[in-house]
Amino acid sequence: MPPSSSTPEPGGLFTAVLDHGPVRDATTDRAWLQAMLDVEAALAGAGADAGLISSDDAAAIAAACVAGNFDAAAIGAGATDTGNPVVPLVRALTAAVGDPAAAHVHRGATSQDVLDTAAMLIAARALQPLVNDLRCASDTAAGLAREHRDSPAAGRTLLQHAVPVTFGLKAAGWMTALDEAAARLDEVARHRLAVQLGGAAGTLAALGERGIEVVGHLAHRLGLVAPVLPWHTDRTRVAELAGALGQAAGVCAKIARDIVLLAQTEVGEVSEVAPGRGGSSTMPHKQNPVAAVAATGSAARAPGLVATLLAAMTHEHERAAGAWHAEWRPYTDLLRAAGSAAAWLRDSLEHLQVDADRMRANLDLTAGLAQTEHVVSALAGRIGRLRAHDLVTQAAQRARVQGRPLAAVLAEVPAIAHHTDHDHLRRLLDPAGATGSAGRLVDNALTHHQAWVDRRPAAPHNDDPPLAGIRS
Repeated sequence: MPPSSSTPEPGGLFTAVLDHGPVRDATTDRAWLQAMLDVEAALAGAGADAGLISSDDAAAIAAACVAGNFDAAAIGAGATDTGNPVVPLVRALTAAVGDPAAAHVHRGATSQDVLDTAAMLIAARALQPLVNDLRCASDTAAGLAREHRDSPAAGRTLLQHAVPVTFGLKAAGWMTALDEAAARLDEVARHRLAVQLGGAAGTLAALGERGIEVVGHLAHRLGLVAPVLPWHTDRTRVAELAGALGQAAGVCAKIARDIVLLAQTEVGEVSEVAPGRGGSSTMPHKQNPVAAVAATGSAARAPGLVATLLAAMTHEHERAAGAWHAEWRPYTDLLRAAGSAAAWLRDSLEHLQVDADRMRANLDLTAGLAQTEHVVSALAGRIGRLRAHDLVTQAAQRARVQGRPLAAVLAEVPAIAHHTDHDHLRRLLDPAGATGSAGRLVDNALTHHQAWVDRRPAAPHNDDPPLAGIRS
């Protein structure tokens, strides 16, 4: 929810790195102020829809609900007297509207109604570019998976060479995780972002018999879900959003960490190539994967923010004494952290260069040791799996100690030499032939990804209301 007036906005010292991308602009103080005003305007319109106020009065209120007409810093400062910024905003809006419409400003609502609904609007507006960045990153990963479907690379477990994989399979794993994260956020956006209108204690008493009707009209006007009940102290919607944002940040962090590790000088299998970027303040030769590093840093902020929002779910009775306030800063910061991670990761993937030759060279560093599982599988039907495993393990240990190619050592084992020859061993130890079903798995993943793409809604125009017409 809204940051304090002292929170750095665009142009701050760390903003360009840790609040990177379009989500930042959707969560500024001005964006929050406009969201609260949008709620007040829609509330007046909903009152007119229900016959509680005249359409002229509703129009007069809506005309005054322009953020540029108000001083966000002054409203923030006024919050110290009441514990939230809605009260000073309502006073300023009432003064700006003037009689007779002023009498109907904020009718039937309490401060939390306005701020919670504004929070849902902020999320709806921020999630559109965030999900778009995740989808674009996924599409780029899909291109890498397709291009490198059969490019052998070292699979790594516990940071050590394991068995051969393909870079296409690795990229397909990135793609699938990004698709899942985007889908989860899209689901939350479409079904869990709801208006809040309950009045002082959730009974809608100030709206008489028209309260539920007003809720429906308010939801329609804002393009948000109409909830079954007011959710002042039921914070499951906030928790679900937090969880989905944390999931997205975690996916971005995993992929970015892979890129950073693959870009190490000693590995050199990928690199970020973006003109003018990647240098060091002291070392002219550096080509740092800046976007992946920044994605990792941005995403690392998310788990603590998710934890804070979950811990703040303990709202007492009908209205909380402090837990609600504890949500405000981490709510905004979590949207920004996940949005920054997604924007940076998209940037990294779009500038990623893959070195398939270096991948093959790295596979060859172990002179066949990474293919021992493949050799055991080939011999199991002839001499039994356990015996094959023991013989190949002993041969691998000798090859490692003696610094010799595994093929040469295997050829010296009589039980193995009896069932194979040099050409057969060479084929068994070729990484390209030891990647199992990697190619088919990539194909399956790409087919699944295309189905996700085909189900995506059309990208909204900038002037479209967010998530218009959604109901539950």
